[in-house]
Amino acid sequence: MTYIKDPPFAASLTEHKIKVLLIDDQAIVGVAVQRMLAPEDDILFHYCQDPTQAIPTAIEFAPTVILQDLIMPEIDGLTLVKFFRAHPHLKDVPLIVLSSKEEAVTKADAFALGANDYLVKLPDRIELVARIRYHSQGYINLLQRNEAYAALLSSQQALASELAQAADYVVSLLPEPVLDGAIKTAWRFFPSAQLGGDCFGYHWIDEDHFALYLLDVCGHGVGSALLSVSAFNAIRSQTLPKTDFLIPEQVLSALNDAFPMEGHNGLYFTIWYGVFNRRTRRLRFASGGHPPAFLVSGDGALAQLITMNFFIGGLSESVYQGDTVMVPENARLYIFSDGVYEVDRPDGAMWTLEELGAHLLQNALEKGEDIDALYRMMQDYHGQDILEDDFSMLSIHLT
Repeated sequence: MTYIKDPPFAASLTEHKIKVLLIDDQAIVGVAVQRMLAPEDDILFHYCQDPTQAIPTAIEFAPTVILQDLIMPEIDGLTLVKFFRAHPHLKDVPLIVLSSKEEAVTKADAFALGANDYLVKLPDRIELVARIRYHSQGYINLLQRNEAYAALLSSQQALASELAQAADYVVSLLPEPVLDGAIKTAWRFFPSAQLGGDCFGYHWIDEDHFALYLLDVCGHGVGSALLSVSAFNAIRSQTLPKTDFLIPEQVLSALNDAFPMEGHNGLYFTIWYGVFNRRTRRLRFASGGHPPAFLVSGDGALAQLITMNFFIGGLSESVYQGDTVMVPENARLYIFSDGVYEVDRPDGAMWTLEELGAHLLQNALEKGEDIDALYRMMQDYHGQDILEDDFSMLSIHLT
């Protein structure tokens, strides 16, 4: 793995040279300034005698500071200052106006139009060089800041694109809803960040046994999503060693061995895992630090399915227990993350697990649109479009 200590744009900032453009109709001034700057090896000098060519010359030369006379034929010096400040490529270039007189009103007018400095020509060489270096360095800093910002923006856009692809990948792992048969499913996943820590699924272990599971990794972002996908794939592909995936407590124990939090940057997860036998209608389940699943019978009775086990990855010596329940016909099983009900209002009051159960008794979530309605209700309750935690809900109709 390669670690980048510095931002990727740090080494690519342009090393700008100090470039002085003098605009003055008097050739003697041009020669004098050129001689003043000749001993400075790191300063490039260009002279423009025709003020009507000042703008195109400045665009081509790209100076870091402009020296400009105020009294010139064909164009007024203050007017030229306005032209420089109105041009999109030259508006930030430091501008030192040169005048033959020390006049307060002229100075004020020049500064009001955007000049950065004022010198009575010809100044002392040491002072001229110092002012050129001072203003040029400020402008170079501005150019490099803009370059760094552009590089950072590009990097952020690339990262956002990669995160979007990663989010699409996580969603692509989730199973298709089952619309027909004795077992029908619907689900919705609304992450609170671009990459969430929730993942869930279901699959047939054999022709009689149907596994259902939902896990919730602490936190959000890339690390949580990676752990979530890793654990999800271990369950889906049944690759946990020495594990009978028909026995939920064995699955939780194997996950706890495979994903210790000290080996995953302090991250852990909760999980609810169940196996439904379609012939006997027996549901075996185990949960580790996870909210209960709700089993709602056809006659309106609600049972909370939970085992009081520790979350996954916290303690290597944890012992996990499972439980069993008989599922009546035409029952609905709801498996969800705590982000479904731990939703607070702007005044601080929080929706409760009991309120969620009461809602499910009154509103059967038969399809994804029904879960959408619950999510919209939580958005209204929270007073914001994005909830503070991932919202994951599985609805399984066991006819």
